[in-house]
Amino acid sequence: MSQFHLDTDNSRHKSFELPGAKPHYNPDRPGQVEHIFLDLNLDIPNQSYQGTCVTQLKPIRNGIKRLTLDAVNLNIQSVQVDEAPQSFEYDGWQLHIQLETPTVVGQVIKVAIAYAAEQPQRGIYFITPNQHYPNKPTQVWTQGEDEDSRFWFPCFDYPGQLSTSEIRVRVPKPYIAISNGTLINTAEDGDAKIYHWLQEQVHPTYLMTLAVGDFAEIQDEWHGKPVTYYVEKGREADARRSMGKTPRMIEFFSEKYGYLYPYPKYAQVCVDDFIFGGMENTSTTLLTDRCLLDERAALDNRNTESLVAHELAHQWFGDLVVIKHWSHAWIKEGMASYSEVMWTEHEYGAEEAAYYRLLEARSYLAEDSSRYRRPIVTHVYREAIELYDRHLYEKGSCVYHMIRTELGEELFWQAIHTFVQDNAHNTVETIDLLRAIEKASGRNLLFLFDQYVYRGGHPDFKVAYAWDGDSKLAKVTVTQTQAKEGSNGTNSDLFDLKIAIAFGYPNEESSPQLKTFTVRVHEKEQSFYFPLEQKPQFVSFDAGNNYLKTVTLEYPLPELKAQLEFDPDPISRIYAAEALAKKGGLEAVKALSQALKRDRFWGVRTEVAKQLAQVKLDQAFSGLVVGLEDEHPLVRRAVVEALADIKTRESYRAIKPLVENGDLSYYVEASAIKAIGAIAGGTVDEKPKEEKVVKLLKSILEQRAGWNEVVRAGAIAGLSQMKTSESALDLILEYTKLGVPQALRLSAIRALGTISTGLSTVNLERVLQQLEELSRESFFLTQVAVVSALGQMETPKAIGILQSLASQTPDGRVRRMAEEAVSRVQTAVGTDQGVKQLREELDVLKQQNQELRSRLESLEAKSSQQ
Repeated sequence: MSQFHLDTDNSRHKSFELPGAKPHYNPDRPGQVEHIFLDLNLDIPNQSYQGTCVTQLKPIRNGIKRLTLDAVNLNIQSVQVDEAPQSFEYDGWQLHIQLETPTVVGQVIKVAIAYAAEQPQRGIYFITPNQHYPNKPTQVWTQGEDEDSRFWFPCFDYPGQLSTSEIRVRVPKPYIAISNGTLINTAEDGDAKIYHWLQEQVHPTYLMTLAVGDFAEIQDEWHGKPVTYYVEKGREADARRSMGKTPRMIEFFSEKYGYLYPYPKYAQVCVDDFIFGGMENTSTTLLTDRCLLDERAALDNRNTESLVAHELAHQWFGDLVVIKHWSHAWIKEGMASYSEVMWTEHEYGAEEAAYYRLLEARSYLAEDSSRYRRPIVTHVYREAIELYDRHLYEKGSCVYHMIRTELGEELFWQAIHTFVQDNAHNTVETIDLLRAIEKASGRNLLFLFDQYVYRGGHPDFKVAYAWDGDSKLAKVTVTQTQAKEGSNGTNSDLFDLKIAIAFGYPNEESSPQLKTFTVRVHEKEQSFYFPLEQKPQFVSFDAGNNYLKTVTLEYPLPELKAQLEFDPDPISRIYAAEALAKKGGLEAVKALSQALKRDRFWGVRTEVAKQLAQVKLDQAFSGLVVGLEDEHPLVRRAVVEALADIKTRESYRAIKPLVENGDLSYYVEASAIKAIGAIAGGTVDEKPKEEKVVKLLKSILEQRAGWNEVVRAGAIAGLSQMKTSESALDLILEYTKLGVPQALRLSAIRALGTISTGLSTVNLERVLQQLEELSRESFFLTQVAVVSALGQMETPKAIGILQSLASQTPDGRVRRMAEEAVSRVQTAVGTDQGVKQLREELDVLKQQNQELRSRLESLEAKSSQQ
């Protein structure tokens, strides 16, 4: 079948499949799980619990004598079936129950398992204060996706089994317990309280949840249904600010998906030390408390709003319509990511949504180019969690948009309505989405899925344009550069798409007039000729930017300048900015500088700032520095980062006031702080003295606390750029110690990798010793930060630490990241000190060459004016 297609071109892309990867399938089902009932008693001080799990199973076959449930590191005390004791075997991973009476088709049995758990490492997490973090709240929360529910209760732990569920839990006062569904009873029990929750709609085990804490409860509602936000007491205002749009989102998604929100309530619980951004447990989403915004953070942080929309969208795509197997998880994660785009379009407009899609595409493209390439749908892996990557989320989102493009608005939403309504409370595979599309629209989109879902990759287009004035013909030549030589006649690496090409004629009184043609692009190189009454001023390839691709524009300078100024599509203007920066020259700088001042959309101005820094002319500085006064904080942030790339005394002087005086935006301030470190650590002449910059960054670390440690993390990042400074390293090491606020500590750990590439042998040993010590900590986010740091290093000694961490971690994500980091370090080890010195000398030569080119451009500009 087509979903088994694998990308075999490893000459340019690393393989997704690591050693040990194998095909995975759902196990054979002994029957249908109808109901799961957990009755638990939490002992929070001892981080343990005991209880009973009762699974109601309706057998699908006669004569089953043995049941196998997933159960990891649990203390199994007894097993009963219909109240009769049963013999069992338990190996620490699976529970094998020998049935005294073989199954009879349709005759329901109740399997009751008494068990306990002590200090579990996965599945259920106990968060308590300790000597290093005495102010940490006391909380208990669960995390089931992908296959971690087996770590906190025995179950058939795969998404193909759907059942109702029930959780009754005894917790100490004053803590409250939140779970799926409806709270059907509470009862006092001395110093404890019993909460009893019932989920009446079927769902898989990975969506069962429990969250316990001394939460503030903020009530909202949608059509009479409770919408509740649970946060640590004292953060009620942050909860409203961060999650207050939820009722409007529920209304929006109910309309878009063609299915009213299907559960009796919607709760969002913000918990401490959460290992993801959020988790869409049925009717009860868990979110990291790091998403809670204060008033200043809300100025330019929409990540929380997108997170809330993403997890809410899962209540339909993932919870109501459930994937049958992990290999099809893009159906839910892609739609949840695309729902972020839809909400952005609804709330902020079409340009904002277009830019959001571009950023999602770039996220996938970065993974594809630097990490690996894979089909979106594949069942070959080591652990299912490996699939949860940028291919699944962002590329999946882009696929949904391409479906929307192919079908048009009306048919796309009919197809989505059909898919949700036909599969509500059931499991689906990718083929079910194709069937719904065909049922609703009559369209067979298998061609699109074969190209973007069942195989890896995307088209890389090079587009050239020329005008024949005599014949009044526009010639557009499109080359698929990803295709191997001699690929014509095969479809192994070519894409076959219908692409819109628009020719623009600016109009002073209204929007530009566009003359649009649709062409079939399916060969390695094709030239298209378009008869036009007059020469267009600009050309827009893939008008609307609807298809996932990379594109390189080879247009004449006047057409690129007109495209940047007049094209109504913001993404087309961004493509023009990129092409202008590659051409370079004073004319490009002038066009980009003008766009930075005048473009109506902040996303374009942000991208223009980035491109200005790529033009290696001194005049780029004058164009950039104006952007420090831009009204939009994300533009100011991009300008600061661009000035940091320039690394001159002038850029340092421009940025320093932001460091000293701050900015309305945490992120702009943090970027400025990082930038002065980058400039001080650069190789250019007349750089600021390192000791003064270190002193300034140290004062920021000592004086500027703030939301999620964003500003102080900027200081750490700035220090990490000063790669020959021992005092900078000393400061970073100090902030990797236990007791430092977690967000800041994780930044410091990652920074050790950045600074390591310029350190002396003695200081490099200090870094390695600290990272080796940190690698022994069990917290997921600490392990990820350690891997990130080691993966940046250029010493073989990092490899041993990474290999040890990979062999000992219980988390598949960390294991994979560590193994990939080993490969990066092995590649980097060849970069010896001599190569580094050559690189630094080259940087100096580039700077000198830039000065000469800048003078030459100025002279040429003056001579042309005389």
